[in-house]
Amino acid sequence: MLKDKTAVVTGATRGCGKAIAEKLGTLGAKLAIVGSSDGIFKTGEELKAKGFAVLAIKADVTNEADVADLFKQTFEAFGNIDILVNNAGIGQFKLAEEHSLVDFQKMFEVNVQGVFLCSTAVVPHMKERKEGTIITISSDVGRRTIANGSVYTASKYAVQGFSGSLAQELREFGVRVGTVNPGAIDTYFADSEQGLDFKEDWLKVEDIAEAVAYMASAPKHMVVDEIMLHPLSQEYPNV
Repeated sequence: MLKDKTAVVTGATRGCGKAIAEKLGTLGAKLAIVGSSDGIFKTGEELKAKGFAVLAIKADVTNEADVADLFKQTFEAFGNIDILVNNAGIGQFKLAEEHSLVDFQKMFEVNVQGVFLCSTAVVPHMKERKEGTIITISSDVGRRTIANGSVYTASKYAVQGFSGSLAQELREFGVRVGTVNPGAIDTYFADSEQGLDFKEDWLKVEDIAEAVAYMASAPKHMVVDEIMLHPLSQEYPNV
């Protein structure tokens, strides 16, 4: 379904990013996986062992030079980029007044600046080819507000605004832009651990991967603007 396509997945060392990369690989995509630690190389070897074409890149998505280099490496390895999945993200959850300016800046750097840098780096290539798909893993709190999540929520509202405007700019060039907006996921997010008992009924990383795969493999005439998904056990106010 994605044979001969190349996908760049950020934040792919573990959790959702790793699951997304594996799912796209099973659909035939060549993979450039990006992470901020040396663990990305171990993940790369694991995916290669499953028969996927994989380039593992250590890079900081908030650093413009790193972003330029990761796309340069991907072009050199695979020749083009068809899909970008902006998955890298961080979160802290506490009262607004308990956040430091450093907390605020770091969340906006990773969650918003990283999406901006990666997306704008690949846009000229996609516009020239008149095709491509940019998918950003946002959050359900990009569409609602929660207590103890002011800064994280603000960063995800920014992601939604950026993605929506980018979609309008790129539609005429045949380039699709969408967001996946999950609720609670059983993963390592916010310095947690995957597989804890209280997360038993939460979304799984494979659920997020399936949503991304649906967006990425939609027919060329169709754009999936947003996918919102929650565990059935999570109360979600209709606001």
